[in-house]
Amino acid sequence: MTLNHVRRGNGEPLVLVHGLGAQWQAWTPQLDRLAEQRDVVALDLPGFGGSAALPPAERPTVGRLTRAVSELIDELELERPHLAGFSLGGGIALELGRMGRARSVTALAPIGFWTRRERAYERALFRLIIEGARIDPERSARLVRSTVLRTAILWPLCARAWRIPPDEAASGTLNLATAPGFDSTLDAHLEYLFRDGGEIRMPVTVAWGDLDFVLLSRQRFRAERALPQARHLTLRRCGHVPHWDDRDAVAAVLLQGSAAS
Repeated sequence: MTLNHVRRGNGEPLVLVHGLGAQWQAWTPQLDRLAEQRDVVALDLPGFGGSAALPPAERPTVGRLTRAVSELIDELELERPHLAGFSLGGGIALELGRMGRARSVTALAPIGFWTRRERAYERALFRLIIEGARIDPERSARLVRSTVLRTAILWPLCARAWRIPPDEAASGTLNLATAPGFDSTLDAHLEYLFRDGGEIRMPVTVAWGDLDFVLLSRQRFRAERALPQARHLTLRRCGHVPHWDDRDAVAAVLLQGSAAS
């Protein structure tokens, strides 16, 4: 299947993979700056944004989603691009690195370093968020246009949600509420556990927001143990989706991570 994507810029290729419930527009705060130095491809995973869901017989496991991204890399004739992703996308980027498909990997709060209780917590949190948005998707999109309500509603995801432009918040909320791949991907991605970090041979950067209330920030210490060869960073005053919390810091991490090869 062909994944919906946008491509901008010049330089070494950099593929961006979003997290659960998001779409390629999550990278909007960084896209122009990245495109000044990289040939950037930002994609929609199956069942999100403009990409069709997988056939009913195919579960959107991390392995299957990794294959979908790998197929797009082949389709675009990208030879070992730099890979970057957040949350679910971070886990996919690490798996592509394990496959030798990446020149470098940058993972922002990647999945796979959780305990059983932390997985149950994430499931409950996302179910609460999605069910609230689904009651009336259009109304939910209107509500987050308010700075006060946006901050109150999105605080589990973004530490400084008031920085998100109203149109971006509304679009993201509507995508989350209506994405056909959300439920199956939520269930399938919770099965993923990161293992065998020593198999990843290219440069790896892992960055975690210190105000992450989805994949709790303490998980970064497990990532450090699992990937001792990686560069580990903390994004100060940033949440799980840090793109608008500190747009410059996130762009700098992505550029520095993709400069290593």
